[in-house]
Amino acid sequence: MIIELIYQHIFGASLLALLCIVVSVFTQRIGAPILLVFLILGMLAGEDGPGKINFNDFGLAFLFGNIALAIIIFDGGLGTKTSTFRVSLKPALSLATLGVVATAGITGYAVRFILELPWKESLLIGAIVASTDAAAVFGLLRGAGLEIKKRTGATLEIESGSNDPMAIFLTMTLVQIMQIESDGSHAGMFLLALLRQMGLGLIMGFAGGALLAQLLKRLPLPASLYPLLALAGAVCLFGFTTLLDGSGFLAIFIAGALIGNTPLTSGSGIQKFHNGLAWLSQIGMFLMLGLLITPSHILPLVLPALAIAFVLIFIARPIAVACALLPFRFPWREQVFISWCGLRGAVPIILALFPSLAGLENTQTYFELVFFVVLVSLIIQGWTIAPVARWLKLEVPPADREPEYVQVAIQNAHSSTVTVYPVTGESNAAGLRTPQLPIPEYAQLMGVIREGKLLNNSGKHTLQADDRVVFLVGQGSRTKLNRVFAPAGTNFSLSSSHFLGEFTLSPTAPLAEVGAIYGFSVKEEDKTKSLEAYILSKCGKKPVVGDKTQIGSVELVVREVVDNRISAVGLKLSS
Repeated sequence: MIIELIYQHIFGASLLALLCIVVSVFTQRIGAPILLVFLILGMLAGEDGPGKINFNDFGLAFLFGNIALAIIIFDGGLGTKTSTFRVSLKPALSLATLGVVATAGITGYAVRFILELPWKESLLIGAIVASTDAAAVFGLLRGAGLEIKKRTGATLEIESGSNDPMAIFLTMTLVQIMQIESDGSHAGMFLLALLRQMGLGLIMGFAGGALLAQLLKRLPLPASLYPLLALAGAVCLFGFTTLLDGSGFLAIFIAGALIGNTPLTSGSGIQKFHNGLAWLSQIGMFLMLGLLITPSHILPLVLPALAIAFVLIFIARPIAVACALLPFRFPWREQVFISWCGLRGAVPIILALFPSLAGLENTQTYFELVFFVVLVSLIIQGWTIAPVARWLKLEVPPADREPEYVQVAIQNAHSSTVTVYPVTGESNAAGLRTPQLPIPEYAQLMGVIREGKLLNNSGKHTLQADDRVVFLVGQGSRTKLNRVFAPAGTNFSLSSSHFLGEFTLSPTAPLAEVGAIYGFSVKEEDKTKSLEAYILSKCGKKPVVGDKTQIGSVELVVREVVDNRISAVGLKLSS
């Protein structure tokens, strides 16, 4: 009987996971947030739904939720590139710290008056819902075929991986304060806990990530074991940091970023494996959280939960974003979009389990209230991300896709790899003679492979579809080579002139001379500036493709950026 029950559970769990994957194909076509679908399927499988599964083990849910979150955050770190940090590290960290605290405080203040709870409990609910799941936004944007400005996307990407530790820290601290029932003077304890959490998270993340990257580079293992080594090492780092009272989530995100930016023979396999594992973790976690909820219990909380969700979405998040991004001169359109991308996901629901595990009162109410707030956020914000991006005109033409390639890291060589690029029929390289290839400074052509054989005199052949081109690639050359072998339709071209401008100008061109040619006046203090200097004075010191500034009857648009410098400026005539 027990054996039969076990097999029933295996069948039921795998069937639900299969349904989630299949349904996700259809939800992308209608722009529905996929996480919402997972939650609803979990609720349908629960005791109030057709599945009639009675699941109320909060301890098991907390254990599985933490492991799943750690895997998801590690995968987010693996996909965060160095260029992303260069563009938006400071504003993202401001959102992940100051933004989370401001969101928690404003929302807690609202909860105090909506539910008439004591201050500690109100602030606890505010802290629980303060964390965003901005990573889910990119799935929605990709499903809609949208690409947004790099500064906006990079800020959301880093925030999604680094704001969870602050929300977890706030929640755990408030739970501890409520447990000890002291006199309310907690400033010293709060500050020490913050320093310990963040400090240990940073130290363990950098140290553990560097050690794990070296193990992945140097240990002679079968190819299939490298992804498992990365997974086991990352989860071990997460658990050990948490045992030391540090932020395990911050540590595992940093470790993922270090590994993801280290040239590894197995790098591509590690990223693909963990991307699939992260999806499986999201499916399992949201199904489980859906099972925990009894919809009939939520009905009395609908009105207060709607009021809290309204404050969170339309008041707390926008104010927090405005304060956090104030020093960074973000355009107002990008601030509005970042505010709207404060999508709530799994983290608040997992955090809502903390009070129950700590033995506090009213824990079921906390959980159901937070669950409904997340549900509202997924429906309102999740379903409108793509339309809002278009309305705010943050969509940019598709950038270069990274082509498929195979690389082998060379030991004892600083960031050098042997990289094999395939030539496809759509590739920019197809039809070029090898002397015509724009090979960057720190890359060297090693040979051309055709039909499984290395061609003689590789420097004198015309590249054909299905060829393989082998390079010795040094640091800083990857991006330029990717452009050469990217599909031809993915780079910026004249078809993007409606967005990037009808004319392409040099960034060093004097603004006054351009004004004389195109008929716009230039202020006296700007007459000595180049186009690049003028754009930077208006848009900030870290330009991204799509940054615009109006001057007279024309619009200057950043058309291309290389190594954080503007390399091409588009000029768009006003219609």
